[in-house]
Formats: sequence, C-alpha cells, structure tokens
Amino acid sequence: MFDSPFIVPVAMFAAIAAVIILRGPLGRALAERIAGGRGREAGAAEPLLTEVEELRRRVGEMEERLDFAERLLARHRDAERLPPR
Repeated sequence: MFDSPFIVPVAMFAAIAAVIILRGPLGRALAERIAGGRGREAGAAEPLLTEVEELRRRVGEMEERLDFAERLLARHRDAERLPPR
C-alpha cells in the first residue's frame, strides 16, 4: 500500500509525540473534560460575569451621554442655520 521507506519512522515519531503530549498537562485536562469534570472553570466564571455586568452598565451610561451630546450639537447646528428674525 505505502511504498515509502519513511512511513514507519514518521508513524513511530507521531505515536511517541502523541504519548508525550497526552501524558502532560494537556492530556490531564483532556481526560478531565471527557470525564465531565469542570475543574477550575466553575470558580473562574463568577468574577468574569460580574465584570461583564459592570462593563454593560458603563456602556449603557456612555450611550446616554453620547445621545445627550449629539442632541446638544444638533440643537447648536440648527440654531446657526435658522435665519435671524
């Protein structure tokens, strides 16, 4: 099927590399994920959710300020365009 003399060494190298990688922290994390464990993820989500809510509140305030500034600029421009009475 494969006539290349390099196929066996390449396959052996790939197998050895996979074993080394999967025995390390990546393999442990993968095994924990497959087993259904949440690990450190569960505790790390709460501060992030709090920060996201704070950022949403701040963006809402900035939108209100931007709308106010746009209304002031529009009123000023409209006043300049109107002819004097």
